[in-house]
Amino acid sequence: MTSRSQRHQHTLLTLATAVAAGALLSTALGGAATAQPAAQDRPGAAPVALSATARTTLLQQARTSATATAAAIGLGAQEKLVAKDVVKDADGTVHTRYERTYAGLPVLGGDLIVHTAKSGERKGVTRAAQGSLKPASLTPRIAPDRAEQQALGVAKSAGSEKSRASRAPRKVVWAASGTPVLAYETVVGGFRDDGTPNELHVVTDAATGRKLFQYQGIETGVGNTKYSGKVDLTSTRSGSSYTLTDASRGGHKTYDLAHGESGTGTLFSQDNDTWGDGTTTSAATAAADAAYGAQVTWDFYKSAFGRNGIKNDGVGAYSRVHYGNAYVNAFWDDTCFCMTYGDGEGNNDPLTSLDVAGHEMSHGVTSNTAGLEYSGESGGLNEATSDIFGTGVEFAAGNSSDVGDYLIGEKIDINGNGTPLRYMDKPSKDGGSADYWSSSVGDKDVHYSSGVANHFFYLLAEGSGKKTINGVDYDSPTQDGSTVTGIGRDKALQIWYKALTTYFTSTTDYAGARKGTLSAAGDLYGADSTEAKAVAAAWSAVNVK
Repeated sequence: MTSRSQRHQHTLLTLATAVAAGALLSTALGGAATAQPAAQDRPGAAPVALSATARTTLLQQARTSATATAAAIGLGAQEKLVAKDVVKDADGTVHTRYERTYAGLPVLGGDLIVHTAKSGERKGVTRAAQGSLKPASLTPRIAPDRAEQQALGVAKSAGSEKSRASRAPRKVVWAASGTPVLAYETVVGGFRDDGTPNELHVVTDAATGRKLFQYQGIETGVGNTKYSGKVDLTSTRSGSSYTLTDASRGGHKTYDLAHGESGTGTLFSQDNDTWGDGTTTSAATAAADAAYGAQVTWDFYKSAFGRNGIKNDGVGAYSRVHYGNAYVNAFWDDTCFCMTYGDGEGNNDPLTSLDVAGHEMSHGVTSNTAGLEYSGESGGLNEATSDIFGTGVEFAAGNSSDVGDYLIGEKIDINGNGTPLRYMDKPSKDGGSADYWSSSVGDKDVHYSSGVANHFFYLLAEGSGKKTINGVDYDSPTQDGSTVTGIGRDKALQIWYKALTTYFTSTTDYAGARKGTLSAAGDLYGADSTEAKAVAAAWSAVNVK
């Protein structure tokens, strides 16, 4: 978790995930839903916990019927649907998320969600882009090497070192920002100036050579831990030794990079089952924090939403600690499906606190659901989603050494003065984040544009004005001077998760997030419920109307 970051790879300090900015467009949306039965008034709208077999079966059914579904929702002959994810509600409603191709080419910004009732009746479609996907031409006018050189130039100007194209530019249809066009997508590897691995995606118009979009794919993020005290860890015994392998949570493993910057590292293994001593002198201390963070994050998603791992398929990710030398960041990388933590300034403050772990792994959840582009307003929503669920993880842990709060990164002291990275009650206290929406908020770094959604979530959960929670004082203002009454953190989390998994698309912007969360609140609690009215009031309070 750095201060602010990106999509396939996201960091904590400038931490995140990516896709393109745009509006959530919906047609004929009806009463689907998501959440935990205990947390909403309409339990039929809650998602059910799907076994790996049940999820695989639903996805296979979606793939088998993809051609018929494409025709039924009015797609053209050249368009095909590719099933990506599925959510099933307790009342039998199924929400199937698809990506699209056109003439065999991937369509960036063409994702959509089909909502189907238990009866098989189609209840609506939520689309990242409306209208035809047909580009004016499928014949490129520029050579792919021109697109590659442009991408390398973009990476160099952004401070990337040892840049190289990770793969040859691929032809795609770019539909995330208006009229669809034939384009090249180039991925640049290497390292950024702070040592974070680079996975810069650059989209270039195949007719004019003009850069259309860019986003970063790396989302920057018994144990005696540094931040959470003495905790119970699930390990695995092998003969006379133990390894930090959590077989009860998808086989999550924790590895030691020993200050390297590539590879998996060495699996933590020792002859006793006590990990670390609470100090950075022991390499296993950071490992204990990382393993505990992964354990608590898994349990949070399972308990709150019935989600079975990051991909909802029962498969665990893995964690790597001691990345680089004095690396002040942490990041999630979709490519390896793994979490990576640096050791901080002077290798004295590993970025392995609970909210950082929850933040980073939540980038993986976003990537495998809405896929919010890591740029513009959708990038801010991506970052905020990780802050929101990272906060949920911290509260859910109930750990007396790291109590739940609405501060991000308060334990790791990246600023060197004891202040957190971000504040959800009044985001501008960090010196850069936006408290309220404006037409220019999408121009900010995603770690600062995320402030609008973070502020919304705090207001929805806790309300406006002064209050003290777990010993921390808050004073949350509103843009219009209104008073907002909170509905509680649990309900606010249910609404955000429901919106993320069933209504947000890759191009959702703040206006679309308002629509999606209102739909989610209506599904869970009723369109005229106190909860739905609170969602509307909280968005208005941050100037999203």
